[in-house]
Amino acid sequence: MNLTNPMAGFAPDPEVRTNTLRIGCIGAGMIMAECHLAAYRQAGFPVVAIASRTPSRARAVADRWGIPVVHPTPEALIRDPGIEILDIAYPPDQQPALIRDALAQPHIRGILAQKPLALTLAEAITLRDEAAAAGKVLSVNQNMRYDQSMRVLKQILDRGDLGEPVFAQIDMHAIPHWQSFLAEYDRLTLANMAVHHLDVLRFLFGDPEEITTVTRRDPRTRFDHSDGITVSTLRFPSGLLALSLEDVWSGPREPGYKDDQHIAWRVEGTDGVAKGTIGWPVGVPSTLTFASRRTTGGEWVTPRWETMWFPHAFVGVMEQLQHAIATGTPPALSVEDNIRTVALIEAGYRSIAEKRTVRLDEIGIR
Repeated sequence: MNLTNPMAGFAPDPEVRTNTLRIGCIGAGMIMAECHLAAYRQAGFPVVAIASRTPSRARAVADRWGIPVVHPTPEALIRDPGIEILDIAYPPDQQPALIRDALAQPHIRGILAQKPLALTLAEAITLRDEAAAAGKVLSVNQNMRYDQSMRVLKQILDRGDLGEPVFAQIDMHAIPHWQSFLAEYDRLTLANMAVHHLDVLRFLFGDPEEITTVTRRDPRTRFDHSDGITVSTLRFPSGLLALSLEDVWSGPREPGYKDDQHIAWRVEGTDGVAKGTIGWPVGVPSTLTFASRRTTGGEWVTPRWETMWFPHAFVGVMEQLQHAIATGTPPALSVEDNIRTVALIEAGYRSIAEKRTVRLDEIGIR
């Protein structure tokens, strides 16, 4: 480790290796307008068409980002022969039908789907199998894996700076903007917010053996829901214990009350500790600092970068799909891997319902 240059050897943002495949976007809400399209312009990805449930909103987003074609419906966009990659930012109950429509189109080579891929594990598995049968690349937008602090943490872990991981935690106290369609579902925080954290724990440490999840209602969220504030404890085959906490209450929100919304994380190993923050929801770069008796002489070292989770992580999400299609190699965010995240969420809901620890081998993945 070069202590005079803490960034030496680290890559907080991925290289853009491929950026030529034409993209059609479905959805014109915040995540598409503020994240996907901002990142795609930065990386030079060609966005050739857009559609939304609300054509006027699609037109406004197209005008903002210089997208040449606005289709009247998502179905019309899917049939546009100029599109090679379909990028979906749509409610998860409506997403499977769009994916199946795209799988039937010969001109569409790959699909970037939102998480959760589907509302049930069974349907997610079926979509995986249908994509394989169609010979299409189906990838799932687990964008927290491309957060800069998570990427550098993964590089530190893989290099062995922390030794054997002993304990990890992700600690969120932040108030999400729940999309209106979520009020119609019986699942809330675990499926739509903790999915980030549970997936990135898999990215960092592999598959856990068991999960214990407890929950209570969020008193701020006005629509009915079964899981509000959630706390999940994961145990991994190595003995590593990990905690994922999603506090979507995070104190009152009212005039004069100065909240302290934040997401923090920490990993402790036999040879060192890494800790940091995620820049959402305050819109700043994520942070990381670590000390290792192997590589930093026990001193705390703080790599720095200017890019942020939102929107810059979406460069990596689209690039890995572009590159997979262009080279015929598996995508980093494969649907096969994402099924295991969906299974982990399913196990968490079973733990809530049955008030017990659930082993992952109880959840059938064929």
